[in-house]
Amino acid sequence: MKEFIKHIVQSLVDHPDKVEANEIIGEKAYVIELRVAKEDLGKVIGKQGRTAQSIRTLLSSVSSKMHKRAILEIIE
Repeated sequence: MKEFIKHIVQSLVDHPDKVEANEIIGEKAYVIELRVAKEDLGKVIGKQGRTAQSIRTLLSSVSSKMHKRAILEIIE
């Protein structure tokens, strides 16, 4: 799951080497903490949060097949 999100975000940003994704696995949920370079933060969030919402939608689709809930946190 972490690698899936990392691959998507690396294709969006200017500095793909600075993309970090940490996965915290709970009993009923995954929490993925995403860190990117400061200048790439706007590209990941997008206008009015649309890009971030699209990434979250993809993440929830994948996690529903695993019968778990997934949460994406974008950390500055």
